[in-house]
Amino acid sequence: MAITLTESAAERVKTFLEQRGKGVGLRLGVRTSGCSGMAYVLEFVDEIEDKDVVFECHGVKVIVDPKSLLYLDGTELDFGKEGLNEGFKFNNPNVKDECGCGESFNI
Repeated sequence: MAITLTESAAERVKTFLEQRGKGVGLRLGVRTSGCSGMAYVLEFVDEIEDKDVVFECHGVKVIVDPKSLLYLDGTELDFGKEGLNEGFKFNNPNVKDECGCGESFNI
């Protein structure tokens, strides 16, 4: 099982952590939401919990809870800019379908 970050995503996370002034890494997770069933959750982590699974990629710790890992295994997190828009993009090989607005997915 693995979660990876592209180099551009890792650099962006490092920048956010530096600006924030604290944190050990980035938590990736899923929650029930949207029209397709699941939505991604991103948040900074100040403390790693015992149950967490930790991956390190390009110098960034990616923290995932065991339940979310079932949905996120094999996912690559990317960061990109298109014109004035910028953001993280999940490349998740487990996704079977996404809603039209792109906010949720199902497996």
